[in-house]
Amino acid sequence: MSLAAFLAFAGLVLFAVVSPGPAVLMSARTGLTEGFRTGVMLALGIATGAVFWALAAMFGLHLIFDAAPSLLWALKIGGAAYLLWMGWHLWRDAKTPFVAEDARPVPRSPFAAFRLGLWTNLSNPKAVVIYSSIFLGTISPGTPTWILASLIAMILVMETAWNSLVARIFSLDRTRAAYISLKTVIDRCFGAALALLGVKIVAT
Repeated sequence: MSLAAFLAFAGLVLFAVVSPGPAVLMSARTGLTEGFRTGVMLALGIATGAVFWALAAMFGLHLIFDAAPSLLWALKIGGAAYLLWMGWHLWRDAKTPFVAEDARPVPRSPFAAFRLGLWTNLSNPKAVVIYSSIFLGTISPGTPTWILASLIAMILVMETAWNSLVARIFSLDRTRAAYISLKTVIDRCFGAALALLGVKIVAT
């Protein structure tokens, strides 16, 4: 793999990782409400979901979707329903008081945070299409297995690092204080954004 191809791959993955979507929204809200440590576990779950889609792209799952569009459609419906469900709960519970001893609710367990991150990323089957385009555009046939493994590891690291950074920024005291004062508005904005992303998954 040439240096130019490697840099192109890294740049495209970075663009895919930082693009606004359900993962970034969930990282931001988890950092706000449950703190940085929980946000890191969420980020690991998100990264694991990204690795799943990247491996699916590498092994040609997009070809199956092309041959059986109804399968992709079913996955889109399921993913959209999950995002709509999360969005509805955020909207519905927006007026619930933000009360705890340290001004934030008790964080969920590490496994629960990981699971939430995993399902958040798996709810968007279009990721396999994005990673398919990246692999097809930068990886030549016959690329050694160790290089492919390194690229998958890069996706894992970049996804984890970016979403952990988002959680960290939103976990800061100043950011959290602003959230507490505007909880209803912010939660409903998060909920509406997740719902709109769910609709977009189905519509595109």
